[in-house]
Amino acid sequence: MSGTAALVAALIPGPRPSVDGDAASVLPALYVPETSQWLSTSAGRIAGDGYSWMQAVHWVAGSGLYKPRRHRSHGPRSFGPTTVRVAQELAQLSPCRPGIEHLRRRTGLSERSVQNHLQILREAGLLSWIVKGTRVSGGPAQASEFARMIPVEFDVALGIRTVQRDEAAPEYTRAASGIAEASRDLMAKLAKKAARKVRKPRSKTSSKAPARGARKGAEQGIVTAVSDEARCTPMQVGTSALSTAGTTSFPPESKLASGEAKSPIPKKSKVKAGGRRKLNVVGRRFQLARELTQGLGWLRGCSVPRIAWVARGVADAGWTVTEVLAWLHMRGQAERVRRGSGLLAVLLNGAETVLDSPAKRTAAVEQWHAAQEARRRHRIEQVRAERERQDGAWESPADAALKREVETAFAHVNQAARSNRHPQVADDLDQPAQAGADPFEISDAERTEMRAQARAQLRDGSTDLIEDTIHALGAAAAQYLFGDDLVRRAEQLAGFARSSLTTYKTQ
Repeated sequence: MSGTAALVAALIPGPRPSVDGDAASVLPALYVPETSQWLSTSAGRIAGDGYSWMQAVHWVAGSGLYKPRRHRSHGPRSFGPTTVRVAQELAQLSPCRPGIEHLRRRTGLSERSVQNHLQILREAGLLSWIVKGTRVSGGPAQASEFARMIPVEFDVALGIRTVQRDEAAPEYTRAASGIAEASRDLMAKLAKKAARKVRKPRSKTSSKAPARGARKGAEQGIVTAVSDEARCTPMQVGTSALSTAGTTSFPPESKLASGEAKSPIPKKSKVKAGGRRKLNVVGRRFQLARELTQGLGWLRGCSVPRIAWVARGVADAGWTVTEVLAWLHMRGQAERVRRGSGLLAVLLNGAETVLDSPAKRTAAVEQWHAAQEARRRHRIEQVRAERERQDGAWESPADAALKREVETAFAHVNQAARSNRHPQVADDLDQPAQAGADPFEISDAERTEMRAQARAQLRDGSTDLIEDTIHALGAAAAQYLFGDDLVRRAEQLAGFARSSLTTYKTQ
């Protein structure tokens, strides 16, 4: 045996044993510390392409030189098929800038699992950081950029000779120039593994008791061959020079007729045009419950599964949410709802028995729509009448004494207008103190009664009496009749009523 062959036999161990949960106390034969996981500090060399890099990945996976449980008590137990699957996705990227979310979608793993397997590849010397990803507050997360590396242990074990073509270039740019004769068979086996694709093992099998070989394949990962055109990557790293458009072959008609071969014509899919399957019984219940919780205010916040159980009778009978709302309109609505699901159970009791046909349900829906339209028209008429009342002509007060006083004031104003002079109410109000006469000719008792009525109206939120007096006789007359305090309160209340930021209600 030559010296190179002996070195290869010594460095490549047999199949690795199963890894238990206990961490080993000895240092592994293949381990790269965190300080040497950068491209500038790495001892390995950059892989020329993803295909040659996958040869090194399969060599590390089969050698058993690196065991994750020697460095930590959690995470993956070994460098297994899942790590190889993650490496396959990295081999297809150029540049190698994998986002965690991208790898999670492609492999079906969790975010933590993807991070663990990336750490395994770095510690095994197969990946080196070029740029480490960052998370900036308020901005998007930046993905890390890696360099696919071939460890020194791989070159030594297989007797691969390297050469540095550019003396000024870093050492990690050296390229392979030859291989030992004894390692050519092993390199050919690694090339076959690199040309195959490790897929995720299926969790379910067709038989209840799978064979021993099937269980073993599920544990080690299923390896399937990959054609040349599968080298194309999402980043357009490679292209296919072959076309499979003319390679489709059909089985003979005799086999199709006897049922020995499957027809190449695909069967119709059961999926609807919108991409959603037809709902089953439970799905229809939950769909109706979700629509009811969204359409009824007194069901907001109720548990959807509980509403689905309450409405299971009408849901199984094929009722729609519109038909349920029409039935609830027929049953009436409660003034106060304490428990929405309980009230719904009471209202829906016997609904599918009363409206037991689509025609009856359609009539109930039409009746409900007619009631809604009538309610809408009534509301429009109320709003229109209120606006007409507010914007219409002034109406005289209903009280006889107050009406007589207002008529006297109007007569005083009309008399001043007929004599071609403007009423000077403020001057007239100054004259009683001097001449001892009252311009409105009302007694103190009547004035006290007017102020009591105005004060009662202000308590109810109404300012009609004082405002009408201001519009008819002026602010000075209103202050003389009602006092400064009541006039000021009426003006403040009227200002609040006209503001869009204030809402008050009279009873």
